[in-house]
Amino acid sequence: MTKLGGWKSICALLVLCTATAISSLAQTYGTLYSFNSTDGNDPLGALVQGLDGNFYGSTHFGGAFNRGTIFKISPGGTLTTLHSFCAQSSCPDGSEGGAPLALGTDGNFYGTTSSGGANGYGTVFKITGAGALTTLYSFCAQVNCADGNGPIGGLVQGFDGDLYGTTYAGGVGDLGTVFKITRAGALTTLYSFCPFGFSCTDGIAPFAGLVQGTDGNFYGTTSASGSRSGGTVFKITPRGILTTLYSFCALANCADGYNPFEAALVQGTDGNFYGTTSAGGVNSGGLGTVFKITPRGALTTLYSFCALNNCTDGITPYTGVVQGTDGNFYGTTTSGGSDLVSGYGTVFEITGTGTLTTLYSFCPLGFSCTDATSPDAGLVQGTNGTFYGTATSGGAHNDGTVFSLAAVGLGPFVETRPTSGKEGAKIRVLGQGFSNSSVVKFGGTQATTIVLSGTTSITATVPAWALTGAVTVTTGTTTLTSSQKFRVLPTIASFSPASGPVGTSVGINGTGLMQATRVAFNGTSASFTVNSDILITATLPTGATTGKIAVTTKGGNAASATVFTVN
Repeated sequence: MTKLGGWKSICALLVLCTATAISSLAQTYGTLYSFNSTDGNDPLGALVQGLDGNFYGSTHFGGAFNRGTIFKISPGGTLTTLHSFCAQSSCPDGSEGGAPLALGTDGNFYGTTSSGGANGYGTVFKITGAGALTTLYSFCAQVNCADGNGPIGGLVQGFDGDLYGTTYAGGVGDLGTVFKITRAGALTTLYSFCPFGFSCTDGIAPFAGLVQGTDGNFYGTTSASGSRSGGTVFKITPRGILTTLYSFCALANCADGYNPFEAALVQGTDGNFYGTTSAGGVNSGGLGTVFKITPRGALTTLYSFCALNNCTDGITPYTGVVQGTDGNFYGTTTSGGSDLVSGYGTVFEITGTGTLTTLYSFCPLGFSCTDATSPDAGLVQGTNGTFYGTATSGGAHNDGTVFSLAAVGLGPFVETRPTSGKEGAKIRVLGQGFSNSSVVKFGGTQATTIVLSGTTSITATVPAWALTGAVTVTTGTTTLTSSQKFRVLPTIASFSPASGPVGTSVGINGTGLMQATRVAFNGTSASFTVNSDILITATLPTGATTGKIAVTTKGGNAASATVFTVN
């Protein structure tokens, strides 16, 4: 896929860009590895940290057959090529990787290629940490590619264990799809964009992957069209009901931005979503923005790039941002920065209110560029606190690099995979320095069952009476805290009695009920008392009708399997 490379030199031609960003060249940047074509080149996607503490990624080209690779790299920079695509005639294993990988709850990685496969239009694959690759699905298996073709973005594993993603083409209208696929390879097309081939107010060409919100729905972007032709932000349910939340270029001169190219969204700890557009904004030339959008679609432009003279704050962010453990967001721009001649891109930090700091400018001298140029991918924060990323070119061989950048004050932490679960669920906890004496707590409640997998991974069972909140791992005198809250999902096992008039006291039995915030009978809220983690007593309210009982907690929602009958 050819990127809009002509934009990368626009800002160098601009003379007066004004703004309010703060620039500070970080001294903690390091080039971990320079690709040399034989081991891959043009790494487009963000990295993901595996259970072993190493990072995994893919390249668009290069490798043994020049069709891309899957690689592993240690935090110290030791790279291993796990797979070279197009290993057989006609490339049934896929061709032209580059999309970010997703770490599954089974410890394997899942990803996509934009071409190749049995039909030549891209694949979904699984690969183990040792490099054994299985092609799960080849796109365009249906007439007129109704199942989609050309998956550019990465995958996300849903709460149900299935994988969800997008294709930028194919579908009923040949303008892109949203799909889900089981880990066994059964694919369902959830939505086809612009199915009638005109108007296209729902958007077209979704290049970016999806993110699942805490409400269970998926959120994403399309790169173009919508009611104002600048691309969209959308919400889609796991069953495929799509809602367009926002259409870009709604303001004069596209001050709100347009073309959220490969920019997947991220949900912040405040519940809002954050992302970037590769163009638009209030400054001359319209060279990209960072935005915030609520789950209901209220959008705020936090920052417009090229706000400083000669665009030293960067321009054209192709990919999205990631939230660091300090609550701020971190990302890259493909161009701009302190080199006033060409502008080879930046790494930036931005607060939730829009204050931007340039942490690093690539190739600051404008020649040699052994540090890298054009970081098209986003960042990932390793559990050691350091950020890691890739650049598509530059480095010792001009084939791209893997780099690290340690932001001031950000130390080690732990991550959970997944970030929610019921009591009794087995959860992977990633970090470092673990041992058999490590103590894992969910919201302050100790897990009594843990299984150690080296020093970087623990499998812990969510204990009874666990609370939604931080997960901590204490090893000796060191305590590491999770970067996100772990949500304890409630369950309803039974209730008694099964029927009664208004005013009836109903006992609701389940798990994870300690942090209940609402009980409803067929949608009508009831007064209730939390008796324990496994019992709530609720009073059947006036106006209630026959239907299921629902409980909402700080961790999520649960509904009864059977109905309560109102007499």
